[in-house]
Amino acid sequence: MPVPENVLFALAAAASWGGGDFSGGMGVKAAGSSPTGALRLVIIAHAVSLTVLTLLCIVTGVAWPHGAAMVWSIAAGVAAGFSLTAFYIALARGAMGVSAAVSGVLAATIPAIVSICMEGAPGAVRLAGFGVALVAIWMIAAGDSPENADARYEIRDARVGPIPASNLKFRISNLALAIIGGLGFGFYFTALRMSNGLGVMEPIALARAASLVTCLVLLAVVSWRRKSAAANQPGPWLTRAAIGWAMGVALLDTGGNLLLVAATRTGRLDVAAVLASLYPAATILLAAWRLHEHPTKRQLAGMVAALAAVVMITL
Repeated sequence: MPVPENVLFALAAAASWGGGDFSGGMGVKAAGSSPTGALRLVIIAHAVSLTVLTLLCIVTGVAWPHGAAMVWSIAAGVAAGFSLTAFYIALARGAMGVSAAVSGVLAATIPAIVSICMEGAPGAVRLAGFGVALVAIWMIAAGDSPENADARYEIRDARVGPIPASNLKFRISNLALAIIGGLGFGFYFTALRMSNGLGVMEPIALARAASLVTCLVLLAVVSWRRKSAAANQPGPWLTRAAIGWAMGVALLDTGGNLLLVAATRTGRLDVAAVLASLYPAATILLAAWRLHEHPTKRQLAGMVAALAAVVMITL
């Protein structure tokens, strides 16, 4: 039995996004694990992505979009700017496990609900597969990040010093960032599906332009609020290492987005969104290879559950 095209595209998107998240995490760390560093990383990555996509659109002679499809693409970009920034700030605070788990589940659930309302309910086996995939996402993503396991503090504030990881307000703040990220990613998936009248590159190019503007505005606001001398010490805008990782984000995140659009063009939105949201598995595998971080038993069980979910959704 041949595997449907949208399943292959969605799984390829998950692999590409997993690499993009790994690059983003390493880039944030190289940028000093600060909100401004995370924003600068996203800005450089999206600027490079937008430049390449624009040139490709010009070379291939595609017509620039208009109407509702254009509005949906721009809305997707604004959502992506907020959600990716929220995710990377939570990542910079050392809360990658909770952020990835909450964001991944919401990012898969929202498009699945929209797809069921628009395209009708899937079969019982596929619906059960969605449930297994959501459990797999949580098992793979939730948990302590190995590189932060020995950290006494999750973030250092320039005005008040280090904030203990047990601080309740801080944990609630991280959860809020994860929810914002998940809602934004879920809307992003849905909005790209609603821009179906466009090709593959055009909606991503428009979304990149909107997300770039959004992140620039957010960076201006954050920089304006952080007025202390400690928060504005002279130095490079972004280190060479962080710029290198930003190039990885630009390549892999953009590739994942293009593959997701292809998946939504060739099949159901819920299938594309749920399978693409398995991206934390690729991040964990890359960390095991590159950083020698061994997956936990729960993460390995989650990967097995993810494989079972893929089979159930494919049937």
